[in-house]
Amino acid sequence: MKRFHVHLAVANLEDSIRFYSALFGGEPAVVKADYAKWMLDDPCVNFAISQRGAEPGLDHLGFQVDSDEELVALNQRLADAELPSRKEFDTACCYVQSNKYWSVDPQGIPWEGFHSLQDIPTFNGSAKTDSGTTCCAPRNEQTKTPSGRGCC
Repeated sequence: MKRFHVHLAVANLEDSIRFYSALFGGEPAVVKADYAKWMLDDPCVNFAISQRGAEPGLDHLGFQVDSDEELVALNQRLADAELPSRKEFDTACCYVQSNKYWSVDPQGIPWEGFHSLQDIPTFNGSAKTDSGTTCCAPRNEQTKTPSGRGCC
């Protein structure tokens, strides 16, 4: 199963939690000092917000999958279309260790495909990408975010 993923940067986490809790009709599944996440079933969405100094607005979109096999198949569609992708396996971001691939659409919006492996106690960690960076948005020329944001 795929779960649509939306991550927004927000100016005020508390105000945003109050707004989105009312909008979604429920409290977030995860709340940290700089992050909150709702795991919605209707619609099937992993909706996350963070207050980490980025300009407020859309940070990235993506799909959360249930297995590495689904993740590889998702990335294969990009490869078959000769579109850019960036591999980040065993990476730590957004309080979760995961395997992921990144791409960027023609408008410059980062797209993340990921399989969550386990919860972790920090927003990001020391796991490295192929380019030697950590968490979250891609860093190479083919998959660079237009805002230059360093993390989700």
